[in-house]
Amino acid sequence: MIGKILGDRYELIEKIGEGGMAEVYKAKCLKLNRFNAVKILKKEFSSNDEIVDKFKKEATAIANLSHNNIIGVYDVGTQDDIHYIIMEYVKGKTLKQIIKEQGKIQSKPAVEIAIQIAKALECAHKSNIIHRDVKPQNILITEEGIVKVSDFGIAKSVSSSTVAHTTAVLGSAHYFSPEQAKGSYVDERTDIYSLGVVIYEMVTGKIPFDADNAVSIALKHIQEEVVPPNKYTPEIPDVLNDLILKAMEKEPIKRYQSVRDLLNDLVKIKNDVNFSVVNNSFDDDHTRIMAPVNPQNSKKAKEKDEDDEDDEEEKSPKKKRKTIILLTLLALLMVSLGVLAASLTLRGAKPKPPENIKVPQIIGMNKDDAEGKLKDLGLNMTIMDTIKSDEPEGTVISANPDVNTEVKRNSTVTVVISGGAPMIKAPELEKLDINAAKQILKVANLELGEVTYEYSDDIAKDVVIRQSPSAGKEVKKDSKIDLVVSKGKEVVFVTVPSLIKLTQSQAKDLLESYNLKLGNVSTKATDNKEEDGKIIYQDKKVNDKVEKGTSVDVSIGKYTPKTVNVGAYISKNQKFEEAEANLNKLVKEYNLKVSYKGLKNEKPSKKDVIVNFTETVEENGELIIEFKEQ
Repeated sequence: MIGKILGDRYELIEKIGEGGMAEVYKAKCLKLNRFNAVKILKKEFSSNDEIVDKFKKEATAIANLSHNNIIGVYDVGTQDDIHYIIMEYVKGKTLKQIIKEQGKIQSKPAVEIAIQIAKALECAHKSNIIHRDVKPQNILITEEGIVKVSDFGIAKSVSSSTVAHTTAVLGSAHYFSPEQAKGSYVDERTDIYSLGVVIYEMVTGKIPFDADNAVSIALKHIQEEVVPPNKYTPEIPDVLNDLILKAMEKEPIKRYQSVRDLLNDLVKIKNDVNFSVVNNSFDDDHTRIMAPVNPQNSKKAKEKDEDDEDDEEEKSPKKKRKTIILLTLLALLMVSLGVLAASLTLRGAKPKPPENIKVPQIIGMNKDDAEGKLKDLGLNMTIMDTIKSDEPEGTVISANPDVNTEVKRNSTVTVVISGGAPMIKAPELEKLDINAAKQILKVANLELGEVTYEYSDDIAKDVVIRQSPSAGKEVKKDSKIDLVVSKGKEVVFVTVPSLIKLTQSQAKDLLESYNLKLGNVSTKATDNKEEDGKIIYQDKKVNDKVEKGTSVDVSIGKYTPKTVNVGAYISKNQKFEEAEANLNKLVKEYNLKVSYKGLKNEKPSKKDVIVNFTETVEENGELIIEFKEQ
């Protein structure tokens, strides 16, 4: 898979992870020049239409979640039976790796991590998405300490057979809720249980239930009581110990009923608020599961009631009269107390304040005003989080419990405060194509501002040269980013001069004066001595119009004297009388000087035979011929 390009833009670079259903690769986006993570469904699942369909639909649903603690999903696609999801690439470690390295995590950082996980789950639950596979392996911690939860919704696509036979799901079995282990209906409380297990493992360094196989682990989740975490780590606060145990209750109804409730208690622990984790209690009008009524026990109870009635009838009239007298005296006492209370009220006595108080409307108020209003009513306030919003800085944007909820005096109301308008870091747009820049601005909830164009010798046409505000500067949502875009090189035409008969140095100087460049320089043989070292050819015609900066290639002459193949005129064993005419022609044409060897006389006779001669002679050179006299 390494080197494969998906969707014509994502080049797979290296494999960085593997789970029960998918493999994860680091990829480079060839269009935006950035790294992404690509999750690819394993081949054994690619032919299962149900799994593929859920894989795509659930990934699409997660793509709509926007939260700092959730790994972003950017795209979903299929290519050559490869089903993939394009995700945010996070550089860091999994929580599992950190636990293994440290053995256990101290309470304070563990609570901070749990808060960020809970915020991610709350965001998903608001969109009716249940994770179903919350475990340290699916939680990434960036180098900056930001928690990123991944693999939302994927686990629920796994079949029951996979639970028994894949090691990846065996890992998940350690974090199953009892209802998952039973194959029962699950809701957001299953994520709460799994988060409880994760916190347990963080503070103790141990998983609460372990066995040799997934089935045995699942049975322990259903049947065995968990060992309290403070047995392994006595130094953890009692309230954190109780929080973990409540999150891990076997029955969903006994757990935290929403991640928000769990989050509120985590924030209180973080802020050192003195409180106790309250177990869920039930009023009589709540639906509850009751054991079947035993008919035999019901009959005995009825007979006992009848016996009691007979006893009442047998009471003496005297006893009945005593009862009536006592009731009458009690009634008179109650009336007297009522009159006394009314009298004290009229005299200005302060009535006892009510035990239950309705939470007032504080959303939209400044945090100081809201805290004052709550204090006046006998309630406390703690800030759970400060997040960016469109509300003015310091404004209460949410509260728990909700307005008009009855709470006991001295209860704490947790609030979320606005940190002011959300700020966004301006993305890096320089050296990107203008169309790619527009897409990035849209994704970043920013607008394209003024676009101006200018020529550039270095930046290609339609590529961003500069931006304002600059990359990395914090701006408000919907802010405009101005761009300066390249028009490419400015085209200026110049006339090509003649370079013939110039030296290389002279030609270079002349071309530069015309805003042209000397290109490739080659040599070309010439038999004209006057052309030696001079330009004898140029590839651009004289007086042609070419673009400024164009290169002109030239050829420089290299003098090479003419040579002659003497054998083309005369031959060995040839008599002089037969060769004389051609020899004279050769000598005249190439202006040769002839020397004879092997003769007594200066000139050969007609019958003398040529024995040897110089094979190749340069123009104006010497030709030596050897004869044998006859």
